Formats: sequence, structure tokens, C-alpha cells
Amino acid sequence: MTLVNSHKALIIALMASKKKTSGLRDILAHNLKENRKKSRLSQAKLAEKANITTQYIAMIEVSRKFPTPEMLDRLAEALDIETYQLFMVKPSPEDAMTQLHDTLAANLEQVVAEAVEKSMSANCKR
Repeated sequence: MTLVNSHKALIIALMASKKKTSGLRDILAHNLKENRKKSRLSQAKLAEKANITTQYIAMIEVSRKFPTPEMLDRLAEALDIETYQLFMVKPSPEDAMTQLHDTLAANLEQVVAEAVEKSMSANCKR
């Protein structure tokens, strides 16, 4: 195993053992990488467009660095997106199903309540 490969293996092992959180750094890291890939840019090309180093891009993408507001603006501009999009959280399928269930339950409850009220009102008039 070469020094480079053992170094990569160590980094992978450290990253795997690191407790995953969904903090702001992690959200930014994920969204930066996804938007970079969607734009078909390498880390080097994005770094060039944003006038920063490739190493800095890599460190952001693994949640090791957090850029300044000015740097966030430059990254967003280089990706042709709005800065806030670097922090958007997309709901998981489970979250989407829970939200749909809650919305349907609330709407059904309202419809039933209105029907009961209407029925009681009609019975009281008799």
C-alpha cells in the first residue's frame, strides 16, 4: 500500500467513525458538493471560478472549514445559484410522508367538523 493510499484509507476511516450530525457545516458541505456536481464542475474548476484554492473547497465539502459570508457569495455566484440555496434542506421521503399525513389528517378533521356542525344545525332547525 502506497503512502497516498494509506493516507486515503486513514481519512476514510476517520470520516466513517466521525459522528454524523446535520449541523450547518454538514448541510453546506452536502449542498456545495451536490451543486458543484450538478454544475459539472470539478473542485479545481469551482475553485478557479470562485478565486480560492482547491484544498479550501475540499475542506468545506468535508465539513472541516466554514467560509465567510463573502466567500459564500463567491461560491454561489460561481455555481450560478443564490447564496441561500447552499443552506436549503431537502426533506427526506419519510419527512415528506409525515408532512403529507399531517396535512391530510388536519384537512380531514376540518371536513368532518364542518359536516357535523352542518348536520347538527340542520337537526336543530327541525
